[in-house]
Amino acid sequence: MATGTEPHLNSGGVRTGTRAAIAAPHLRTDRWWLAPAATAAGLLAFVVYSTWRAFADAHYYAAPYVSPFYSPCLAERCGTMRAGPNADLFGSWWALSPAIIILVFPLGFRLTCYYYRKAYYRGFWASPPACAVAEPHKKYTGETRFPLILQNIHRYFFYAALVVAGILTYDTVLSFRDEHYAWGHMGLGTLVFLVNITLIWAYTLSCHSCRHIVGGKLKHFSKHPVRYRMWQWVGKLNARHMLLAWASLVSVALADFYVYLVASGAFDDPRFF
Repeated sequence: MATGTEPHLNSGGVRTGTRAAIAAPHLRTDRWWLAPAATAAGLLAFVVYSTWRAFADAHYYAAPYVSPFYSPCLAERCGTMRAGPNADLFGSWWALSPAIIILVFPLGFRLTCYYYRKAYYRGFWASPPACAVAEPHKKYTGETRFPLILQNIHRYFFYAALVVAGILTYDTVLSFRDEHYAWGHMGLGTLVFLVNITLIWAYTLSCHSCRHIVGGKLKHFSKHPVRYRMWQWVGKLNARHMLLAWASLVSVALADFYVYLVASGAFDDPRFF
């Protein structure tokens, strides 16, 4: 095959003189654009919804439920949540929605996640848009320059995500109360919270950084049987990382929306017992 010295092929990227002389952008005949388009639509929908809810600064608590977007509440202006995750670290000077403080950590964890990088690189930046489809950029620097070099702090966001998951677990335990804070009750919201925290933990622990922390830098698994078994377990979760990423993204939005419906009076929380 020719090496492509024609002038119209020397426009940069994959169409340089050292690449094969194929004039077509790609040779795929399937609807390859559906996957990145669906990914972009899904992520954009979550961004729009979470932005609206984060800046709404209302309807985020209906005893005993607190929205995962607002937990833990680190501003003094938060609504009173009896025995809830209140920690007035930011005092009265914080004028914005309290959700802005805490969402930095779970969003930072997801934005630097290996799967989500692939998702939004393809869906929004077309880098590349799909397998065997040339990206439109003339050069590629990877994650070696600002701002993408900040993706390397993913492990530190993982530590923060563990703390947030622990707090959301506490919120789930508190959901076994009724609206008068009496224990031993379960509503539909409790079930919503249970599903959400299960998916949150599964997604968090399926993270590539978690897998490396558990079993990385070991030369002999036989000398570390406990870590080896943990590494195998995390590896099984890691194989479903993409599915868990989407499932937990949907579940956390649904948990917030459920609290919004109950807190705004649009919906009464059904009680099982």
